[in-house]
Amino acid sequence: MTDNSMDLVNKFRDDRNWRQFHNEKDLAISISLEASELLELFQWKKSDDVVSKKQKELKEELADVLIYSYMMADNLNLDVDEIIAEKIKKDSIKYPVDKSFGNSKKYTEL
Repeated sequence: MTDNSMDLVNKFRDDRNWRQFHNEKDLAISISLEASELLELFQWKKSDDVVSKKQKELKEELADVLIYSYMMADNLNLDVDEIIAEKIKKDSIKYPVDKSFGNSKKYTEL
């Protein structure tokens, strides 16, 4: 998310005086709830069917997950690009290409 997007999210929140409700616990709960709504779109359906027929709903639920995630990062003064880069670096050690390429095993099984 760019700074402009974060500014847009914060403006939306601040225009409604909702910052008071966006503590880390409630944001974590909201992330989980919205992720569950995203999952619900796929329940009992073929993935391809949902992707082809539910684009609007997928976009909205994914946006909700991302918005709450970015709000939490903002609350914690975390740079999203930085924490993603750090996590990718850590995971690249746990999942070296030569052992994990084309393989879905967890790192403890490699």
